Parts: sequence; structure tokens; C-alpha cells
Amino acid sequence: MKQMLRLMRDLLLTALILLFLGLVVVRLEGPQEAMSGRARIVDGDTLVLDGKRIRLVGIDAPELRQVCQRQGRDWPCGTAAKGYLAALIGDARTMCEADGSDKYGRLLAVCRVDNRDLNAAMVDGGYAIAFGDYETEEAVARHKRLGLWAGTFDVPRQWRQTHGGMDEMPHIPEGWLDTAMSRIGSWVENAKSKVWND
Repeated sequence: MKQMLRLMRDLLLTALILLFLGLVVVRLEGPQEAMSGRARIVDGDTLVLDGKRIRLVGIDAPELRQVCQRQGRDWPCGTAAKGYLAALIGDARTMCEADGSDKYGRLLAVCRVDNRDLNAAMVDGGYAIAFGDYETEEAVARHKRLGLWAGTFDVPRQWRQTHGGMDEMPHIPEGWLDTAMSRIGSWVENAKSKVWND
């Protein structure tokens, strides 16, 4: 029995080491592309910059046609989210760092105006929800009942599924390697203590 446990432990550790090395290699590649200029707003989480379609990574805003509820009335939350992003950008130069693309060919990026993270600002203002990142900003907006949280709404992904829109999975957050390694480390420590205590 002890040999079996040692073998399982060794296999697990080997797999974790290989996973770690793979994650480090991917992380060292860095951002694929950095661009800046005047952005054209498509909706609350998509813009066009330098002729490239960019999806703000880690967030999900209502679709343009999406309608939410506020004080018992319809509220065009999709249009409001687009307007909020447009107001955040104004006439300023937008800078985006893309780190990959989604299955629709849009670059996944964190975009900034005057060093302000637009992705975070959309969630913080309540005009987008966390979609793989920005959970802290969402909790604050929810607590303050800002934007979408001032009424009721369908989660954008669910709305797209119901209305035949593009489906996508939550994005991998910036700093995902640190988070993954921390979780793996905790899991290994728990597993190790169980094996040694049993």
C-alpha cells in the first residue's frame, strides 16, 4: 500500500512539475501585441483600434440589444454600457496590450486611457460583470448597486445563449499563473498532509 501511495505521489509531482514548466513558458511569451490610438467603440466590451477588433479581457458587458430592468421599467443596458465605455475613453488615446485572441478572432486585451484600466472601470462602474477577472470590482459595484446592479438583468452570456448570440467562455485573468500556482501549492500541501497523516 505504501508503495502505491509513493508511486501516486511521484506521478502527481511529476505531472505538476511539467504543468508548472509549461505555464512558465507560456507566461514568458508576454503580450502578443501592444497598440494605441483612437478607438471606435463597438459595445460595452469590444472596440476597434488600429483596424483590429479587441475584446476587453476578463469582463462581459450587456449586448447592444440587451434590455435590463430598473425600477420596474425596461432599461437599454447594452446601449448604456457602450455609452459608459465611450465616456471613459472620450477623445483620449487608448492603449491596449493583447495577450491572445478568442475563437472569433478578436484580440483579448487590457486597455487603458491615461493609465486607467478600462476593463476594471467597466466592472467597477457596474456596466460589465466579471468574466474571469475583476471579481473585486464586481463585488464593490454590486454592493453599491451601480449600473446593472441597480436593477435586474440577465447575465450577458446567458442572454446571448437565449437570443442566438456568440457564445464564449470566461477569459483567463491576468496573473493567472500566480493564482494557479498558489492553488496547486495548496492542493499539494493538503494532499501531502493527508498522505503522511494516514
